[in-house]
Amino acid sequence: MSNSIFNTPTASSSIFLGSAALTIAVSFILGGIISFTYMKTSSKRGYSQNFSATLVILPVVIAIIVLLIGSNIARAFSLAGAFSIIKFRSEPGDPKAISYILFTMAAGLACGVGVFGYAGIFTVFLCFLMFILNIFNFGAKKTSQKLLKITIPEDLNYEDAFDEIFEKYTKDFQLTRVKTTDLGSLFQLVYSISMDDNTSQKEFLDAIRCRNGNLNITLSMNVDADDGIKY
Repeated sequence: MSNSIFNTPTASSSIFLGSAALTIAVSFILGGIISFTYMKTSSKRGYSQNFSATLVILPVVIAIIVLLIGSNIARAFSLAGAFSIIKFRSEPGDPKAISYILFTMAAGLACGVGVFGYAGIFTVFLCFLMFILNIFNFGAKKTSQKLLKITIPEDLNYEDAFDEIFEKYTKDFQLTRVKTTDLGSLFQLVYSISMDDNTSQKEFLDAIRCRNGNLNITLSMNVDADDGIKY
């Protein structure tokens, strides 16, 4: 029985209803497992409901296409031409979605050629791998880039006024912009800093407040978040 599960069936010009139903059912189940893995391993921003549903349907579609093509070369070229006009796009802001699309396509192809055992093993193994990578937070940065704006009085020497604080609370810092404000009575300093995620932002800002006379301070969570703010 195990040999029949893992052996690839010979190509045939006819499609049997029973084998087609089994192929669709197995590919649908594997798509559901992959979609469940995607939802559980998504980032804190959440996941797309439409994309989750797509991951369930895509293996079924791929399996049906493989069943229809079989060993017919003319059908293969016809379907390739039809699908060339379709553009597939991954979920915006989540490059990991591309891997899930390829994952589901591979599962659908395996089911389409009838190697259900291998399709199930590969799916379980890759889903398990996704969970492991998610648990260990693989590839996560321990530091994050931030944009810091500090307002200081005109009589404060800004060139090295905060170096001691930056060396204590940041991994790296760079002064990127200096601007006068309030008719030249104040300076606005813009720093690009790199901070450890475990560093207390409140203590960092309190230390700066004591140095700049409790004037305005703005700390952006990332550099891109400040693109829309006018200087």
